[in-house]
Amino acid sequence: MEQEKKSRIICILVLCLVCVYLLYENPAGSAWTWKNKIQREINSAAADMYLPALTYSGPTSYTQSQNWLVEQAFGMLPFSGYLESRVSYNDAMEDDETIAKILENQANDENMVDANGNLVAQTAPVENVVPEQGTPTLDMSIERLRDFDYLINNFYIVDSSTMIGADQLNADDLLGRSMKIDNNVEGPKVLIFHSHSQEAFVDSIPGDEGTSIVGVGEYLTQLLNAKGIATIHDTGVYDIIDGKLDRSHAYENAEASIRPILEANPSIQVVIDLHRDGVADDVHLVTEIGGKPTAKIMYFNGLSRTRTNGDIAYLYNPYIQDNLAFSLQMQIASETMYPGFARRIYLRGYRYNLHLMPKSLLIEAGAQTNTVEEMRNAMEVLAETLYHVII
Repeated sequence: MEQEKKSRIICILVLCLVCVYLLYENPAGSAWTWKNKIQREINSAAADMYLPALTYSGPTSYTQSQNWLVEQAFGMLPFSGYLESRVSYNDAMEDDETIAKILENQANDENMVDANGNLVAQTAPVENVVPEQGTPTLDMSIERLRDFDYLINNFYIVDSSTMIGADQLNADDLLGRSMKIDNNVEGPKVLIFHSHSQEAFVDSIPGDEGTSIVGVGEYLTQLLNAKGIATIHDTGVYDIIDGKLDRSHAYENAEASIRPILEANPSIQVVIDLHRDGVADDVHLVTEIGGKPTAKIMYFNGLSRTRTNGDIAYLYNPYIQDNLAFSLQMQIASETMYPGFARRIYLRGYRYNLHLMPKSLLIEAGAQTNTVEEMRNAMEVLAETLYHVII
């Protein structure tokens, strides 16, 4: 509370300074004129600073002295203070009940289930679900990828709950970030875990972990180790409470266990949260690769931003751009090496523990309508793709 009071006092003092300066600049103007001028300049500076991906980066009308003042003023403003006053935030949005609801929405987000644990909605619109094989059908030249409309229309699905702009999906930036790991250091390099460990497949055996998403993750772990990429597999259960399926705190529970693993193994450079998608019962996410029926996969990103809440401060992720770079490079490698294997990257509003490390992936592999064999075949392809991107 004491820190909050200090932040509010700083905000008031800074805004008063801006007001006095702008009045001096326009002493003859009406109260309405200078009030609007202050509001426009504060709003513009704040939006440029805190929401660059959502604003047009055009020339400003500030004088040199005005520009300096605004920059200094907003450099002093705390991030929370801006959100509270500018991005549709109010006291009701910051209360414990609302935060708990958002965290619960995140936990259930990419596989909605009802109170009985039954699937009620799929993750994303499903496209190109029939078997397919051949050469890439997309132009993946850097010149083409620099076209924001082309990039987003061919490589992404943006959920209606969130939004993204050309500043974040900048091909030169995302493809220029190295996703290579240092494979010379001692210790594990990759960690695989499952926020939703109870996900199973059409022919999974109840009670047999080896035929669930955990068993599929174990197979991927073995494949990566065989390729010389030291990988460990966390088989913790984070979506069962009191013996019942409960995802309301799955991501928080997972983070509480994963962080100590990362601290104990500083050599880990890649973190993969492996999931299984949920689709309508008549949808079969399968393609054919090397003569084998292979489940399709989808790379999944969280933007920590919803249309309702704006940028979510308590789901802050400093690695969003690295996460986006990783998924795009994996998507391009997948389409280049195994056309039809990867569905379009799905962008949604929350965080999904992708803040644990810059090279973090959330992968939706197959769905409940796939067989265990199709899933294992998919892991062989995924291991090859991952090897290509990180080694």
